[in-house]
Amino acid sequence: MALSDRLELVNPSEIRKLFDLAAGMKDVISLGIGEPDFDTPEHIKEYAKEALDKGYTHYGPNAGLPMLRKAIARKLKKQNGIEADPKSEIMVLVGANQAFLMGLATFLKDGEEVLIPSPMFVSYAPAVILAGGKAVEVPTYEENEFRLSVDDLEKNVTDKTRALIINTPNNPTGAVLTRKDLEEIEDFAVEHDLIVLSDEVYEHFVYDGVKNHSIASLDGMFKRTITINGFSKTFAMTGWRLGFVAAPSWIIEKMTRFQMYNATCPVTFVQYAAAKALEDERSWKAVEEMRKEYDRRRNLVWKRLNEMGLPTVKPKGAFYIFPRIKDTGLTDKEFSEMMLKEAKVAVVPGSAFGKAGEGYIRISYATAYEKLEEAMDRMEKVLKEKKLV
Repeated sequence: MALSDRLELVNPSEIRKLFDLAAGMKDVISLGIGEPDFDTPEHIKEYAKEALDKGYTHYGPNAGLPMLRKAIARKLKKQNGIEADPKSEIMVLVGANQAFLMGLATFLKDGEEVLIPSPMFVSYAPAVILAGGKAVEVPTYEENEFRLSVDDLEKNVTDKTRALIINTPNNPTGAVLTRKDLEEIEDFAVEHDLIVLSDEVYEHFVYDGVKNHSIASLDGMFKRTITINGFSKTFAMTGWRLGFVAAPSWIIEKMTRFQMYNATCPVTFVQYAAAKALEDERSWKAVEEMRKEYDRRRNLVWKRLNEMGLPTVKPKGAFYIFPRIKDTGLTDKEFSEMMLKEAKVAVVPGSAFGKAGEGYIRISYATAYEKLEEAMDRMEKVLKEKKLV
């Protein structure tokens, strides 16, 4: 099947469709797109200016600037327990989102299956389809705080299964896999000879004393893991479009070849700024300040949702919360449309994140505390007026 045929199988993002509609309305509070409302820390902007002044305005290596790959290697060793050679096992990307299609393209054959925990980030299944594979949704459940279970993986694995995508902390549910969860997933991946794509872009935003773990740090797992991360969420650099992967050298070599004929290389002055940012203590202080504020907002939204009659698991990570709206008698799409039109609050239907998301909505609390309070007031008012709770 040609790539043009596969594109016909991929639908536009439900999130973007909803927010294009919201953009044409006045006084809408958007709790939808997963983008930090914080500005990029000032010192990181200064590093970008410094890079421009130093002449970082030309092509760089396809796999990224050596100074950034070395800084990433040091970060991975210190924070994640992952040993990766910056010359051959680390690659810089134009945003972390590239990693899914580019990574899958290095090994996936036509018709092979990729297991994806559902609810899932909207890019995963399209990346599998575009790479020629079949996306297989593995449901996760509210009763288990939406954490992936090996029992459910076993129900969906076949002789065509080639890979597994995991995302911790999770978008859209905020679930965080425990070390025990990852050890069980490790055993499953080894038993079925799977490659694991581990999306860790929200790694620094965890709460209640929870620690996020990297599966590639477990014994022997680096050789079968593509660890995906970036700067968009960590340092509030969404518009800078910079991500990275750590993986075995044979995967990095093929991904570099893909990038060679696609984006050529990530923006050089942005890479310089990111390398400097990784090794500047001010960056990590800013991350901790953001984490504390997200935690404050999380507590507010979780409390208010439960009080208004929408049962909600308290998320352990990321900056999303996933309330159940089934009891209102509305579908998640009907509920979201009602909130947009009548409360002027934009939320995302859970079904946009896969079949297991039906009956839920995703709320991003990456917006100002005062706006969140107002949004909760508006939502509660509509629910009471319509006697839906």
